[in-house]
Parts: sequence; structure tokens; C-alpha cells
Amino acid sequence: MYIENQQIKNYVSIWLVTMFSLISVMIIVGGLTRLTDSGLSITQWQLFSGIIPPLNDQHWVNYFNLYKNTSEYKLQNFYMSIDEFKIIFWWEWLHRFLGRLIGIYYLIPLIFFSFKIRFKNLIILYLIFFLICFQGFMGWYMVSSGLVDRIDVSHFRLSVHLVIAFIILSLILWNYFNTKIIVFSDEKLKFSIPVIFLILIFMQITIGAFVSGMDAGKIYNSWPLMGASYFPNDNNFIDLFNFSAFSEPSLVQFMHRNLAYIICLFYLFLLIKIYINNLSKFYFAINILGLVLLIQVLLGIFTLTHNAQLMLSSMHQITSIFLVSTSVYLLYLNSKSSKHHSNQLF
Repeated sequence: MYIENQQIKNYVSIWLVTMFSLISVMIIVGGLTRLTDSGLSITQWQLFSGIIPPLNDQHWVNYFNLYKNTSEYKLQNFYMSIDEFKIIFWWEWLHRFLGRLIGIYYLIPLIFFSFKIRFKNLIILYLIFFLICFQGFMGWYMVSSGLVDRIDVSHFRLSVHLVIAFIILSLILWNYFNTKIIVFSDEKLKFSIPVIFLILIFMQITIGAFVSGMDAGKIYNSWPLMGASYFPNDNNFIDLFNFSAFSEPSLVQFMHRNLAYIICLFYLFLLIKIYINNLSKFYFAINILGLVLLIQVLLGIFTLTHNAQLMLSSMHQITSIFLVSTSVYLLYLNSKSSKHHSNQLF
């Protein structure tokens, strides 16, 4: 039975906003899984049978014995009891369960909407599904890096895993905006300006993943200086220009700090440009973006000066979701005009 376009649009918007919420929760749980060093607690990837958690004491012993073979257990957690193991196990199990739920919740409605939405507009929705599947593979590829000869996963793989999650989140949010937002103004910024800002945010997320993956937030816990100087005293400035700098905790923290300063300066440039040119279409977006950016900077400073305490670190990552979302919203507004009220999916 054919359903009217407006009704389909409402269904799609509900589907997309629910997906946005699920992926946001996934990012938060993934961050907590990393911060609690829980990511290596499940050493096998069982797509279907892995959805069932341990049901009795023997199952728990089997999972614990597998974990005991990892370098993380042998070199760092050799004192851990099975009850302590259960805590980190549940974080990783929940993370994987959410991944499975997201895949199913996205695929089933996508099949239904494939018969209701114009073919050319299905391409982006299937691209998102491909990225979700690839993200599942990337998750296991990341975990596998920590199962041999090291006690943590590769921070490079961790960063790719996180960036893909934010790309998926951004694409879903963009398509949600297509179903809801009508632009009544032709006011525009130069297209490259909000694009550059969003690229800077994604670069900061990448460096932030390096900081998290190497526990670089637990050193140089002072601000604005790093110890007694602006530049960390355990490296030379010339070292910044080597690729190996991305594997040096103090240099990565230095990059994360200074990229934050660049983002703040670029935001001020954006703010001034919008208000000087009376681009009222962007007032709400740029003000909300500024508020979120301020909160994120303050959380970053507090997280650093409190030795990357768990709750502060998690809040810092949660705020990054809002920061990306408001940046995408600004870019979306700039890409639309009154001549294109909304990008019809139907």
C-alpha cells in the first residue's frame, strides 16, 4: 500500500532521530569502554552467538580464561578477580550489543523505505548503511590490535573508529534536517568557511582519540603551561614535524591544546563575520555553537587539570557530540536557500 509523502517523511524523520540517539549513546558507551580499559575483555568476535552473555559460572570462567591470555592481563591486570573482570566485560558487551542493535534498527526500515523514496536519494542512505557495517569491522580490527604484544589498542585504529562514528552521525543528522528544516533566507557565508570549521572539529576529534588512546591526558596536568613551559620539555619542537609525533603522548597533548586555540579563533572570525554582515539566518546557530564550544573548552581544561578523571573525560566526549551537531547545523543552513526549501527524499 502506497503511503502519502508527508507520512513517509514523518516516519523517516522519526527513524533518523532515533538512529542519531542510538549512535550518540554508542559513542558515549564506547568512550566509557575505552576510559575503563574494558575494550579487550572480550577476545573473540562472534557476530551472532556473541549477543548472548555468560549465563552461568562456567561461561564466566571460560571468558575470563580467554582474557588471561592477553598482554593486558599478563602485564597490567594480573591481580584482577573474576568479579572485577565482569565489570569490564559488561562494558564491552554493551558496546557490541549497541552495535548490533544499530545495524538491525537501520537495515529493516531502510528496506521498507527503499520502496517509498526516490532511487537517487537512497544512495546516501545505503552509504550510511555501508559505513555502519564497515564500522563493525573497524571495531574488531581495532580490538585485535590490542590482543598481541601490547596492553592497549592502536590509537590510530581507535581514532579511525571514532571518526567514522562521527561521520555516520553527521550524515544521519544532515538527512534528518532534510526532513524538517525549511530555509526562508538566501543569506550565505562563503561555502568554504563552515566547511573548514567542521574539518577543524574532525581533526580535533582525531587528535583527541590519540590523547585518549595513549592516556596523554594523564601527563602535564596543568594549564595554560605544560609544566613550567608552553612546549613540553621532554621533546624538541622539531619533533612535531615527524610522523612519530603522533605516537608521543606529550606532543599529541600539545597538538590537542593548540588546535583548540585555533578552533576558538576561527569561531570568533565566524561570529564577527556573521554579525558584521547582519546574517540573521545564522544568529541562533552561531550562538549555540559558541556556547557548546565554551563548555567543551572548559571541560577540556578541567579534564586535564584533574588527571583525566573518568566523569570529566566522559562529559568532554559527550559535548563533542553537541559540537559536531551544531557545526553540521551551521553548514546545513549555509548550503540551503529559500529556493531549496528542503531536499525532498520522496
